[in-house]
Amino acid sequence: MTTETIIMSTETKAPKTAPPRAGSLRRSNRVLAFFTIPSLLWYLIFTIGPLIAMFLISFTDWTSIIATPEFIGFENFAEMFNDPRVGTAIVNTAIQLVATVPIQVVGGFMLGYFLSLKFRGHRFFRVVLFIPALISVAQLGTIFTVVFGPAGLINSLLTAVGLEEWTRAWLANESTAMLCIILVGIWSGLGFNSILFAARLSAIDGDVYAAAELDGANHWQRMWRIAFPISIDFFGVVLMLQFLWTLFGSAALILVMTAGGPGQATSTLSWLVYRFAFTGAPSIGYSQAIGVLLFILGSIGLLIIRRAFRQRY
Repeated sequence: MTTETIIMSTETKAPKTAPPRAGSLRRSNRVLAFFTIPSLLWYLIFTIGPLIAMFLISFTDWTSIIATPEFIGFENFAEMFNDPRVGTAIVNTAIQLVATVPIQVVGGFMLGYFLSLKFRGHRFFRVVLFIPALISVAQLGTIFTVVFGPAGLINSLLTAVGLEEWTRAWLANESTAMLCIILVGIWSGLGFNSILFAARLSAIDGDVYAAAELDGANHWQRMWRIAFPISIDFFGVVLMLQFLWTLFGSAALILVMTAGGPGQATSTLSWLVYRFAFTGAPSIGYSQAIGVLLFILGSIGLLIIRRAFRQRY
């Protein structure tokens, strides 16, 4: 049998797969699109819908849920930019972000690195660090209200070591109230971030660290010259999430611990959105104007974070 005969017989026996027709591809795409309709509707109704409503309400004078809103144009925004309470809240929000987010993210990364080394007892430390994530904001605020109270744990410890002159009502003092909020925020987020980073860094091959150790690299060098560049994309994700949580989610903790006081010492933008909507003489339209400002600041912050990690994230 010649070579040509073998090739011809092989070609006749091997069935050829016909390329999919354009019509079948279109039908398949329509089926897939059909199954995305529920999630798309959910997104439009519960995400895009409230966002549009926030912008529309910000142009109204709406004193309560049962009242009829009245369109007033940009009056809420004009009032907001002349309101010293909003200026104070912007400063407090900036202080909270600068003091909280870097420590939570960088500290979480460093703790996560050491957890990823799987030293003896690392599972116990993982559980301990994750405990704050299991505590609700209401419980967290209540616990630390007691801790920082006049007869709380902090003052009791200071009294026990002979530093009675340092005791004070920490949450009722304008110079220390925001510091207490920041410390609680760091405590509640640091451990959770460390668990996230530990999960990411555990995927790094141990041989990489071993080779660096043979070259004389210590833990600090391995952490920042090996682990950090490898996980920098995940670093950007955690930074973005922590920024959003601190900017938008801190109002609940402030509500439980200080209610924005004393005075305006712990008043942030997210707190003002709640305050003007539900306390005192409600002004839902004005609160949503502040919400628009908060949304714009959050969007700018996200763009900056994405820009900073543009090469890898």
